[in-house]
Amino acid sequence: MPGGRKPLPQPAFLPITKAEVVALGWDPLDVVIVSGDAYVDHPSFGAAVIGRWLVRLGYKVGILAQPDWRGPEGFKALGKPTLYFGVTAGVMDSMINKYTAQKKARAEDLYSPGGKPDMRPDRCSIVYANRVREAYKDVPVLLGGVEASLRRLAHYDYWDDKVRRSILFDSKADLLVYGLAEETIADVTNAIAAGREAKRPWADVRAEISRQRGIASVMGANDVAPEGAIELAAYEVVSTDKAEYARASRKFHLETNPLNARPIVQKHGDRAVLVMPPPLPLKEQKLDEVYELPFKRAWHPSYTEPVPALEPVKFSVTMMRGCFGGCSFCSITEHEGRTIQSRSERSILNEVDSLKHLPGWTGIVSDVGGPTANMWRMTCTLDVAEKSCRRLSCVHPKQCRHLGVVKPQEELVQLLKKSRELPGVKKVLVASGIRYDLAVQSPEYMKELVQHHVGGHLKIAPEHVSKNVLDCMKKPEPSTYDEFEAMFNKYSEEVGKKQFLVPYFIGAHPGSTIDDMIELAVWLKARGFRLRQVQDFQPTPMTLSSAMFHTGIQPATNKEVYVPRSMKEKRLQKAFLRYHDPENYWTVKQALLDAGRGDLIGFHKTALIGPHAPPGADGARPSDRSSGKPRNSKKKPPRR
Repeated sequence: MPGGRKPLPQPAFLPITKAEVVALGWDPLDVVIVSGDAYVDHPSFGAAVIGRWLVRLGYKVGILAQPDWRGPEGFKALGKPTLYFGVTAGVMDSMINKYTAQKKARAEDLYSPGGKPDMRPDRCSIVYANRVREAYKDVPVLLGGVEASLRRLAHYDYWDDKVRRSILFDSKADLLVYGLAEETIADVTNAIAAGREAKRPWADVRAEISRQRGIASVMGANDVAPEGAIELAAYEVVSTDKAEYARASRKFHLETNPLNARPIVQKHGDRAVLVMPPPLPLKEQKLDEVYELPFKRAWHPSYTEPVPALEPVKFSVTMMRGCFGGCSFCSITEHEGRTIQSRSERSILNEVDSLKHLPGWTGIVSDVGGPTANMWRMTCTLDVAEKSCRRLSCVHPKQCRHLGVVKPQEELVQLLKKSRELPGVKKVLVASGIRYDLAVQSPEYMKELVQHHVGGHLKIAPEHVSKNVLDCMKKPEPSTYDEFEAMFNKYSEEVGKKQFLVPYFIGAHPGSTIDDMIELAVWLKARGFRLRQVQDFQPTPMTLSSAMFHTGIQPATNKEVYVPRSMKEKRLQKAFLRYHDPENYWTVKQALLDAGRGDLIGFHKTALIGPHAPPGADGARPSDRSSGKPRNSKKKPPRR
């Protein structure tokens, strides 16, 4: 094995108490993973994956799940590790986990026992890392997980409404490992075990710079950046100059292809953050090895209450990682990468077959997918193009001619057929996000999906219908959704099934005006959609949409973009997603009058609302104005 160690026997669960550590004969541990989530031994939970992966590499690992962060004592529960503490906020950024887009505290934390909302602090990674330092000053601290990945450089923070410096400085961690980092964490752990410095395990062997991808560290004044590194505008510049922030965001996103990405340097005062290129994609065999680790697919037996986040994924199977869609609001590219990493058919089918041995099995696989349901084995068909490409998306504004789409979906059809024919399997559902602009290119895939893998309702995410907003989002045109819907209905009718699409839309995304939301409401009305769940845009650190929200500039084009920023307007845009709700009547009516769209008020077929308030209508009555454009009209965009 790498590092010269032999794999350790995998325990039923990784230890979370000192007694369990002692019982395994693992005292002292080599690595303690501190997680903001409860310990769930399932491949959808990063702490479990990295923990079991390190055990496979021969390291003794324990998980300190949701420790008491109010003092250092809780971080001593598993003792002092011989190598390092690995700190992660959990599956989600802790601020997104704890607060809504309206910055209100969430009533439930799905990743805590019983859904308790108070089991982790705000800015979890920073607090945990500092408490570890208080507990053990001489033990290296490594950051990982989504929160660390998306905050590795200077970034706009929605909750503070300002640009924060790299999380490495506030956490005082030695090193940040970003992305889905099995290979990177193996390299770093082996380096630390060999006695090399935790802050820069790549520094003393020049030839290893190409291997030590996926890490970020702090450079001092005397350090020399690797050859070929690019420099972003300093933290002091991007924190005060929005145009420079937008330029830095564009430069960063051009370095997401692991085959040609360059190291990135960003100064913070007299020091700098050095971010090495993204990890190289795992080969099929290696990815199989990760998902074939002996996960129990259960929360730790010491918990007396269930961890709600397990239930939707307990009987799910991950086929692939990554996404080349490049949606502006999505953080998958920044974390998992844009290159699709796929498991073998054999490994996937074996995992589906193994589910029947789990308690609670009913014969239904809840999902076979990943970040996207139908990108399995999709890749660039021209090696030269893939190695040199710096496109932000393989499918927007137009699909790249080198992208292989049809054949992988035909192979996926065969995989899905084999999975549903396994003994003991009653149904295999596809619940992951489907990239519908790709799906419609394979009628064979569409037919298999619709006739065998939909449980009555299929969630789909067109997100909007306005071309202006869709361009900001980097999403396909509405006509593609219409084509998908037509095929969905056709194949449902062929087998006599009454099935429904459940579309998801986002309100208040950068670029979205009231006129755009009226256009979306009219589109919904024409198709008879009455949305139950709606989404408000919530800026996620380091995404392009977050850069637009903060700067009012579209980084890809350097053009100004309208930003619905106030909570009042966010609520107004959200109201148009549920224009039919009596509680939104007066809000929608006033907005229609202000926009000069009184034609959408009445009893006629295309009207959004009636002329008289329905029972349950709430809010202030509108004025008698029947014309005039609001400040956020497309015709009169506000000055920044």
